[in-house]
Amino acid sequence: MIPRLALTPGEPAGIGPDITLAIAALDWDAEIVAIGDPALLRQRAQQLGLRIELTDFDPSAPPARHTAGSLPVAPVALAAPCVAGKLETANAGYVIATLEQAITGCLEGTFAALVTAPVQKSVINDAGIPFSGHTELLAERTGTPRVVMMLASDSLRVALATTHLPLRDVPDAITPALLEETLTIVDRDLRRQFGLEQPRIAVLGLNPHAGEGGHLGREELEVIIPTLDTLRERGLDLAGPLPADTAFNPKVLDDCDVVFAMYHDQGLPTLKYAGFGKAVNVTLGLPIVRTSVDHGTALDLAGSGKADASSLQAALRMAQQMAMSARATSRT
Repeated sequence: MIPRLALTPGEPAGIGPDITLAIAALDWDAEIVAIGDPALLRQRAQQLGLRIELTDFDPSAPPARHTAGSLPVAPVALAAPCVAGKLETANAGYVIATLEQAITGCLEGTFAALVTAPVQKSVINDAGIPFSGHTELLAERTGTPRVVMMLASDSLRVALATTHLPLRDVPDAITPALLEETLTIVDRDLRRQFGLEQPRIAVLGLNPHAGEGGHLGREELEVIIPTLDTLRERGLDLAGPLPADTAFNPKVLDDCDVVFAMYHDQGLPTLKYAGFGKAVNVTLGLPIVRTSVDHGTALDLAGSGKADASSLQAALRMAQQMAMSARATSRT
């Protein structure tokens, strides 16, 4: 199987087009289809001094391995001219349109996975389009009630119970229902999309020292531990709750497939320290495979030739592996 991967270049004024073109300059054991404006990619390639042949994407043709120096494009036109590094609100709708076309293609089976370059949330909102991020748009367009953010590097995976919440709101958000849903999604998708027969999940506590028997908070005793016990009865392999300050050590990590953190800055600083620029953002819980980079639009680097495509390369590799695993699982 040669998977066909949809790649959205993200914010046109950022480094998304740059790293998309850098990817096109490599050979891949998958077909990579950019969904965007061919004129933008052609202009940026000229600015970067890259010789990339842009071709029209033919969805009726069988997927073929990507050949360095070429790039099939499913065209979506910009609304206004784009200058590298300069945001333009008129093009906010273009960014959303590329994502919607990619999502539709994944749901219809044209694409085996979606890989996204970074978007600039501020300019989309400034254009009057309500937008809180890729993940929320994907959940809405696919009718998915609950998704889970997981970041992964070569040596570590971290999934999150909550994502972009103020810290004072996190304890109230950690409910038995939330933990049951999110941990079940993590377990299911590690089986389905990563091919793990019995995922081992290390669950962090919410409070320092995982509450220290109730002396440093009662969430562990009243919410987390009872919920983990319920899920263990359903067959999930869960360790914890573990103190977050000692969980990220080889003794724990060597014995688990993913660390499950209660909030954003509890789990991600360690992962990003270990693999920044080469980590992958994965959305679990969707009916499609979706991966993304671990960085932003880097407007100051757009068009300079200094953008690093390492995270996008990792995202494409992981999307390919996940798509193949999901297909193999669906056949069994």
